[in-house]
Amino acid sequence: MLVHSRTGKWTTWGVFGLLFVPLFALPLLVILAASFAGHWSGAFPSGFTGEHYASAVRGDSLQALTTSLVTALSASVLALTVGTWAALAAAALKKRGRRVLDGLFMLPVAVPSVVVGLSVLVAFSKPPVILNGTSTIVILAHTILVTAFAYQSVSAAILRLDPVYEQAAASLGARPSYVLRRVKLPLLLPSLTAAAGLCFALSMGELSATMMLYPPDWTPLPVQIFAATDRGSLFTGAAVAVVLMGATLLVLFTVSRIRTRASFR
Repeated sequence: MLVHSRTGKWTTWGVFGLLFVPLFALPLLVILAASFAGHWSGAFPSGFTGEHYASAVRGDSLQALTTSLVTALSASVLALTVGTWAALAAAALKKRGRRVLDGLFMLPVAVPSVVVGLSVLVAFSKPPVILNGTSTIVILAHTILVTAFAYQSVSAAILRLDPVYEQAAASLGARPSYVLRRVKLPLLLPSLTAAAGLCFALSMGELSATMMLYPPDWTPLPVQIFAATDRGSLFTGAAVAVVLMGATLLVLFTVSRIRTRASFR
């Protein structure tokens, strides 16, 4: 820590606790308690049961979880591919060109996600490309929403790269494609995995644009959580939300392990 005095450390930890507990920890604990509750008429839940989880890991909920995982993985791979390629291209542009490219990729983040969903729905509901009512339109919308984060993460990593490695490889006669594949991309691997994890987490929790686009046979888990709470099944919705958090954290933990190994390389 940057604070060296004992009083300053205790003060810092105290402020951290005052901010972390009510803003982050307490809401998650409430959701966790509600997922096991049979009743909640007072200050604390009662009638604890595991039936909510039994329904949260089978049937429609299991299918929705699979749908969310496939959507998030597909969107993350596409966003990482497009974002990385654009970041590499932007690095070769002049300052004005980089600013234009930055603005284009950050535009979907600057507007509400429901606007992105509406624009995708309008754009792909008429010929020549009709995607309305398919799973592809949901994956496309998620890709558009998360590509900006992949682009920004990789762009920042490229600016921190030492050009000596590329110059050394080029001086030994390596072609640009070989330098990119064997030198630049391996150096960017920690940032690529971090960007992939961020894109995956954001896609797993996306709701606004998804509500406008999802077909009946492609219902992601956030939509099912919203539907459950909307019809009054709060405890079941809480259990499904915990399952969503657990699945997301599991994938992020795996990505973190890959990132750690890449950093050591």
